[in-house]
Amino acid sequence: MSKYMLIMRGTDESNAAMMASIDEMMATTRQYIEDLFKAGVYVAAEGLDDPSQSVVVDFSGEVPVVTDGPYGETKELFGGYFLIDVASKQEAVEWAKRVPAAPGSKIEVRRVPEEDEVPQVDGTFVKEGDVRESTGQI
Repeated sequence: MSKYMLIMRGTDESNAAMMASIDEMMATTRQYIEDLFKAGVYVAAEGLDDPSQSVVVDFSGEVPVVTDGPYGETKELFGGYFLIDVASKQEAVEWAKRVPAAPGSKIEVRRVPEEDEVPQVDGTFVKEGDVRESTGQI
């Protein structure tokens, strides 16, 4: 089994269409999550707030610069995700095809690497737990 993130990407138009029928979209999404759960592949799912409520921390200069709102000139925005644990990329794609989405939306399917696949430092893997422990998070 491998984890895959189904990343919801929408445009201003697809997001507006979704908001126009939000009650129906929410009911359909709840059913989709129930289907994931019944199939034993559900790990997590979250939606994000309106992009106009966000800030961007830009690291392109010497000092990080914080600006209001989403990235400039963005045609698509990350709106949320489903995290599933399935046997193959093809199975993840099949679940992605079933995501309730407004016309014009896209679902990006990306595998979540296992701990032993993360980058190495001096020939050893940097594991999330080690990083969290060394920074006092656990």
